[in-house]
Amino acid sequence: MRGVGPVPRILVVLALILVACSSGPAAEGHRVVEVSGPLPELRGETLQGGRLEPDDYAGRVVVVNVWATWCGPCRREQPALSAVQAEQGPDGAFFVGVNLRDDEAAARAYLEEFDVAYPSLSDPAGSLAYRLGVPYLPATIVADARGEMRFRAVGALDAATLRDLIARASG
Repeated sequence: MRGVGPVPRILVVLALILVACSSGPAAEGHRVVEVSGPLPELRGETLQGGRLEPDDYAGRVVVVNVWATWCGPCRREQPALSAVQAEQGPDGAFFVGVNLRDDEAAARAYLEEFDVAYPSLSDPAGSLAYRLGVPYLPATIVADARGEMRFRAVGALDAATLRDLIARASG
């Protein structure tokens, strides 16, 4: 992309996100890669009206799911995320949603529609998604109890894969 100014790069990134979130067969799978580095601090007012602080998840495996209401694969994977989060119970992995560049009212409606029980932060500028290394949606990052990112999955995850990533980050 040498010689391309900042506006065209933004358009390319947006186009990749839209293609990745299409309902075609290529968007149905997922790709998991091992990653490293500290999990960015997750803090702020949640879309549900509460507040998230690092103490809420300190010492626990953390699952961060980056999503948007307009992303079809995000909608398809949400039931699996909620089911695995419920299985984890109060002492298992801590789940956090990150709503990317979305209307907050629409995001709150999505959380209600899917009865999401874990906190979600709004990321209107995409800065948190950028620090998480999210190339497109949906994306899920799993960090170990020491706060080190271990896995990044892009594309809709199924419950079995998510359980496996949590187990591997727990070990």
